[in-house]
Amino acid sequence: MELFFADSYAIIEYFKGNKSYLKYFEKNKIVTARLNLMEVYYSALVNSTEENAEKYYDALISQCVEVSDSTIKKALKFRYKNKEKKLSYADSISYLLSIEMEIKFLTGDKEFKQMKNVEFVK
Repeated sequence: MELFFADSYAIIEYFKGNKSYLKYFEKNKIVTARLNLMEVYYSALVNSTEENAEKYYDALISQCVEVSDSTIKKALKFRYKNKEKKLSYADSISYLLSIEMEIKFLTGDKEFKQMKNVEFVK
């Protein structure tokens, strides 16, 4: 069993039923950040139902890791250095967290495709 840091993209795709993500969520351990759950919740409100938003949030809240001030600052510097990619705050923070935790960053976001420490899945 491996540990992965799931970004919002990965979580949303899993809940949408994307079979490419099944093995990561059902056969491995996933962690994420509250920021990612905020994006998932909002996406469900827009594209699904409030009931699903609640269900998805509740399903992963226990797998959230804390974000330190130091990580936030490093992530914002990373975002600034990569400003041409137009990365979100949540993605930048999550990516830096995955590096600090020494686990793969699970995403399908094309902006991360060629970066180190990324498990890119469509």
